[in-house]
Amino acid sequence: MAFVQLIEYTTTRPDEVAEVLAEWERATQGKRTARRAVWMTYRDNPDRYCEVVFFDSYESAMENSQLPETAEFAGKMRELVDGEISFRDFDVVDEREL
Repeated sequence: MAFVQLIEYTTTRPDEVAEVLAEWERATQGKRTARRAVWMTYRDNPDRYCEVVFFDSYESAMENSQLPETAEFAGKMRELVDGEISFRDFDVVDEREL
């Protein structure tokens, strides 16, 4: 079953976050199990961000989480955000192209 993780945070340093995201992508090339990611900002709160990350399964997401590069990425992200990072986990029930 496909799995999606929703990650929300507030930051006033989006350019640095983008650099860290790009660095993680380079470092995990050929190793990561994340298949797709969408990075968004709230229209009514431009310092609030949300990432939606798509995986083949919960198990593949956990494998991705165990990568040393992911742990390093998480540490860098904690330095760039204001407050806590919120994670929400979802099993995909249905997916359609409309």
